[in-house]
Amino acid sequence: MMRIQVLFFASLRETLGASRALELPAGATVAQARAHLAAESEAATAALAPGRPVRAAVNQTLAAGETVLAEGDELAFFPPVTGG
Repeated sequence: MMRIQVLFFASLRETLGASRALELPAGATVAQARAHLAAESEAATAALAPGRPVRAAVNQTLAAGETVLAEGDELAFFPPVTGG
């Protein structure tokens, strides 16, 4: 098992809270972490559903779903940023 820190920003922060630690199997991916979090509650399911436009960053670098996580990583989720 590995432990990572998960952060939520913007509307996700309002729904899911600011941050938390998460334990996952070694070698888990961003997509697996997202699915794990989405399964925790109805609000999380709605906010992190596969069809929802949610971006991810690992250690402050944009990351795809297949990005493999490591012990101590910081995983952040946020909605796409729009200008205006």
